[in-house]
Amino acid sequence: MKNTGIWIDIDNAYIVSIENENETFKTVSSNIEHYKAHGGSGTKLKGGPQDVIQDSKYLEREKQQLKLYFKDIASQINDTNALVLFGPADTNEKFSKELHKHYNSLSTKIKGVEKADSMTENQVKAWVRDYFKSN
Repeated sequence: MKNTGIWIDIDNAYIVSIENENETFKTVSSNIEHYKAHGGSGTKLKGGPQDVIQDSKYLEREKQQLKLYFKDIASQINDTNALVLFGPADTNEKFSKELHKHYNSLSTKIKGVEKADSMTENQVKAWVRDYFKSN
């Protein structure tokens, strides 16, 4: 029985797999570009010159990069029997939705989607061990 826990945020995913008391730990980087809008007009006057920012272009690019990130993670957990997703913000929930939408065989193995703060590698390993011992 192979149990897998994934701590995931927008930058990295830490994959902890436990099989027959043996642990493996992998890090997957997202390579998602962080977009920050910043104007260069130099005026704060109402009605002054303003920069036109193409938000939709950047959001679409981020969405495509997120899909590639999720695909990379999914390819590394194909052989798991049970899966728990945890992490800050909502990236874990987005990944869960992506699994339900495009990776049905993996989505049936999800045992939980939990909120968790930023953690060190050892804290992630301990969290996954504790989760599967208690469930």
